[in-house]
Amino acid sequence: MSRIPVYEPYLGGNASAYVNECLTTGWISSRGAFISRFEDAFAAYVGASHATSVANGTVALHLALEALGVGAGDEVIVPSFTYIASVNTILQTGAMPVYVDSLQDTLQVDPQAIRNAITRRTRAVMAVHLYGHPCDMDAITALCRDQDLLLVEDCAEGFGTRWKGQHVGTFGDVATFSFFGNKTITTGEGGMVLAKSPDVMDKCRRLKSQGVSPTREYWHDMLAYNYRMTNIQAAIGLAQIEMAEEIIQRKQQIAEIYRTRLSQLPLRTHDSMGDVDHSHWMCSIIVDRMEDRDRLRAHLADDQIETRPFFPLASHMPHCHSDQIFPNGESVSKRGINLPSYPGLTEQQLNRICSSIAGYFEVRAR
Repeated sequence: MSRIPVYEPYLGGNASAYVNECLTTGWISSRGAFISRFEDAFAAYVGASHATSVANGTVALHLALEALGVGAGDEVIVPSFTYIASVNTILQTGAMPVYVDSLQDTLQVDPQAIRNAITRRTRAVMAVHLYGHPCDMDAITALCRDQDLLLVEDCAEGFGTRWKGQHVGTFGDVATFSFFGNKTITTGEGGMVLAKSPDVMDKCRRLKSQGVSPTREYWHDMLAYNYRMTNIQAAIGLAQIEMAEEIIQRKQQIAEIYRTRLSQLPLRTHDSMGDVDHSHWMCSIIVDRMEDRDRLRAHLADDQIETRPFFPLASHMPHCHSDQIFPNGESVSKRGINLPSYPGLTEQQLNRICSSIAGYFEVRAR
């Protein structure tokens, strides 16, 4: 029985041709025509004015926060139920993460919890679009506007995700994306930063490239970083953008198959809530009983089906621990499973996955 991984990149289209062009022309590092082509294509796809590419999604967040001037003495409100990079990058700026709970139905940050957490030191809110579903951007943008707070969108898992027709990443003062190998579109590693302000975007571009002067060679007038993407990565990214609609449509089809086939079991799928486009970066289930989560994963592993647990709460990590209690995040974190979610899944593989899940509950019911 062949193993079914939780994810495989969906490579094809012009990827090989574009990469070979990099190799034959010698433009393999962080300069080359594919950098700007990918950035322009990405900006056009999501509906942004500009975009700048970076080495990965984590440095994208750090770069965005630094460009906004977030630092020591500032508080940044962030959901506890998120991947650790969201919190690590806040800490790297010297700012303090302030954790809040999430909503049970969408898995996204609770806007009311954000409002309740605001203090005189609050500088920014980080909205994380988790597993491909958008946050409530009407409520969050209104809150940030009313309270004069910066809005940072962590869209690492949100490519192809829309709130009321508008692509995530275009609401905030800054936004970031990840192109890791398991993301909806990939460059192997890589990321992208968007910014509404031309000045903030210009600072992102300077900060990611050692702070080099735009007018003087080898002159660096700020503490900065080397966060640049390579031309080879951008070549792959451009090919991926060209196939984006095909990839997202197939992932949504897979999510619908899971939803239909698993609907009578003691679990729920992570479905769209409201006027949204859920990109289903990961097709997820939340079991009714906490004790079933790890047992079901072990059962699937025995059937050579790889899964992932939901993220543990960031507030439980030793280096950024908090004694606060977040009941919604705690509950879904311990009951959630990411199922195989890649566009290349066959009908036979999907049948096998769904049958294995159903088989676990049939045995448990005896």
